[in-house]
Amino acid sequence: MDLEAIESIKRLKYRYFRTLDTKKWDEFGDCLATDIRARYGTKAMGEPLHFDSRDAVVASMKENLSNGTITVHVAQHPEIDVDGDRATGSWAFEDTVIVPDFQVTVRGAGYYHDEYRRDDDGQWRIAATEYERLYEAVTSHQDTPSFKLIANRWDPELAH
Repeated sequence: MDLEAIESIKRLKYRYFRTLDTKKWDEFGDCLATDIRARYGTKAMGEPLHFDSRDAVVASMKENLSNGTITVHVAQHPEIDVDGDRATGSWAFEDTVIVPDFQVTVRGAGYYHDEYRRDDDGQWRIAATEYERLYEAVTSHQDTPSFKLIANRWDPELAH
């Protein structure tokens, strides 16, 4: 068992979520292989999103998760198998997306299924990713009169 590779891949997935949630787009992009095959399926955004390049994934995330949108992703229960410079992994995840402009909160959970590759620079990157939702739920802030967003890093009026 290649424990060093497994630990590197764990750190990669954690970095993927951290940089996505903190909108550090260059670092987020560096988590992905240039030729990544990404399949994201979400009812909240309508049709599933399919991408076949790093640039396309980063551009979509940047466009859809900006403008004050808050995200947090939690990954757990990694199952990683390494075969040389290739690996596969499964991750349970939970996510929360707060979209102040549309006054909604989306919560969900599921399982990511990833393929990883150690590139020529020695760094592990996500070569393919997709997830299967266990659930996804949308709550309107209008239906929740007690909901009040009191901090938002991307809103100058609510940033601390």
